[in-house]
This record gives sequence, C-alpha cells and structure tokens, in this order.
Amino acid sequence: MDFDFRPEEKQFREEVRAFLKRELPDWWRGLFSDDDRVPALTRQICEKLAQRGWLTISWPREYGGAAANEWMQAVVREEMWAHDEPRGPQYMNLNYIGPMIMRFGTPEQKARFLPPMAAGKVIWCQGFSEPGAGSDLASLRTRADDAGDHFVVNGSKIWTSYADFPADWCLLLARTDQKAPKHKGISVFALDMRTAGITVRPIRSMAGPRDFNEVFFDEVVIPRDCLLGAKNEGWMMVVAGLSFERVGVARYAKTGRVIEMLVEYARKTVVDGRPLSERPEVRAKLADLYCRYQAARLLNYRAISMQARGEVPAIEGSIARVHNTTVEQLAGQVGLEILGPSGQLTEADPRAPIDGRIEHQWIHEISATIAAGTIEVQKNIIAQRGLGLPKTD
Repeated sequence: MDFDFRPEEKQFREEVRAFLKRELPDWWRGLFSDDDRVPALTRQICEKLAQRGWLTISWPREYGGAAANEWMQAVVREEMWAHDEPRGPQYMNLNYIGPMIMRFGTPEQKARFLPPMAAGKVIWCQGFSEPGAGSDLASLRTRADDAGDHFVVNGSKIWTSYADFPADWCLLLARTDQKAPKHKGISVFALDMRTAGITVRPIRSMAGPRDFNEVFFDEVVIPRDCLLGAKNEGWMMVVAGLSFERVGVARYAKTGRVIEMLVEYARKTVVDGRPLSERPEVRAKLADLYCRYQAARLLNYRAISMQARGEVPAIEGSIARVHNTTVEQLAGQVGLEILGPSGQLTEADPRAPIDGRIEHQWIHEISATIAAGTIEVQKNIIAQRGLGLPKTD
C-alpha cells in the first residue's frame, strides 16, 4: 500500500504553504485568540483561497468547486490545521454543511446557499447541543412548530462555536413532532442569524473567546423554504453529515507541527551541559507522540480513501476521530512535560519558549474530545456498529 502523495499533490502542498507564509501576519496565533483582528483576517484568507479555487477544491464545479480529488482536499485541510486554521469557522461549510446541502437540499436551496460558501463570504455555525441534550443529541427539546408557510422556533442551544464570530447562518436541529420517537421527530433548518428573537450569549472559559456560546430562540420565524430535507427526517441527515465533519478536521496535522517545534526546541536547549534531545526520557516522549501522530494520520487517510470511493466512513470516521483528538491533547501534555514550568507561560510573555504555543496547545485542546461528538459517543459508535456490541442503558 502506498501512503505517499503524488508529485502534483506534493507540489500543491508547497504552493499552499507558500500562500500561508505570505498571507499570515506575525501576530497570528490561531482562531481562538483575544485579538480582535482574527475574524476579519479569516474572512480575507477564505476569499483569497476561493479566488484560487482552493477553498472548495473538491466540490463539483456546478457548486463552485474545482472537482479535485479528495487527496487535494486533504492537503488543504492538513496545511490549514497545521497553521492554526486560518479559514476560521468556514471549515464547517466546506467539510459537511455544504455537502449536506448538496445531498439533501432542493435545487433552489443549492443555488441560494452554496455559491456564498464557495466564495468564502459566509460563516455558518451549528445549533445542535442543548443543556439537556449533549452526547444524547436526539433528546433535544428545542421545537419548531409548523405554521404553514413558516416554522416558529422556541428553545435554546449551548456550546455553539462561532455564533458570536458573528455567524451569518445556523444549521439548526429542532423537534418538529413532539409525539414521535426521539430519532424520528427532528428536522434540519437553515436559520438566518439576523432573524428577530435570537440572542447569543458567549460563554467565557479557559479556551478564550469565540469558542462557546449559548443561543436562545424566542418565537423565531423560519420560512418553510429553509427546511433542509424532509420534515422529521433530520436525524439521518445529521448522522451522514457528522461522519464527514469528523474526518474533515485534520487535528493530527497540528500535532505534527507541534512535534516539529518540540524537536527543534529539544535540540537547541541545553540543560546541565547537554541538549534535551540527548535525554532518554525526552526522546521516548517525542518518539511515542510521533508514533501516535502517524497512526492518527493513517487512520484519517483510511477514511478519506472511503470518501474517494463514494462511501460514508461512519465507523472509520469515529475511529479516526478518537485518535485525532487524543493525540492533539497528548501533544500539549508532552510539550508541558518537556518545557517544564516555563511551558505554562502564555504568548504574551516574552520569556515563553516556542512563543507560548505549548500553553496555547494545552489549553485549547481540552475540549477536543468533546466537540463534534464526545469521545464516549465515538467509542459507542465503534462498539455498536463496528463490533456488534449491545447498546448500554
């Protein structure tokens, strides 16, 4: 089996890296930053990527893409995540919200929603989790009452990333049949976030701004033409969409870059007369992290190869997700162990080694095993669908 990229894909990677080197300013430290310049920069980056045909490179041409193969798209994902995701929240449009609309939307909805995504001019968030419906998402209680030519939404969502970016649209899950079994009475909507009755309240956390929000809906009107797919059949759409999101977030690529930084630091940092790179415990930690990184990368490639064949990597996506998130958290932990107390210094402190990136890595990846379906949910999917084990109570 050949795990190497083809010459044209390697050349494309160099082009993407050169683009990012030119476009990313020295102050860029990633999406979740206190710097107020972040939202505007991510929009600019996406528009420039769109002009080059890179933003939706694997989308069909009729939807604004370049019809490139999945591996060209994988190159974009890896380089973006390795550089702290300068596409901002628009990666969700590209990974699964756009493809969901392609698959389940009407011709009118495709014409309305896909071109702005392909042009890099619109930001979406997702309204999924609720205070009482997180891992058990099908227990959601936000309701959308059918009023003929529109629906009226009441309820709330929580942990809604990017809602305060601000997001232009929300992919919303709401219950449209209160009497149906919980997996059967859910529908999917495209909700204009400028609609009256929506309140966004940021949740401050260790991870900083723009990470989590609460969103409240008070008599919010959604036109009927914003119902995606069939009424009450939203669960099937979500299952298909999330499998693509889990593969589309190339978290392992960021770990690869952290490993490069730590290796360079270990080689250059001398303690008690010898470089850290000569210490057995440091070498062992870095070697173990590198092995786990490579495992996560290849598991992602397995899922991507399924997508390239037109298959839905439901189980494989969950397996890749488990390894993606845990290795990303491990990178921060290993970094702190190698750097010692100084690894806790933030990027604002001039004494911080590696520009404070290890503290940033550790803090911001605490939620990695929660977002896009908790690690416990992924393990249940693997156990039930992959191994045929019974459901737990």
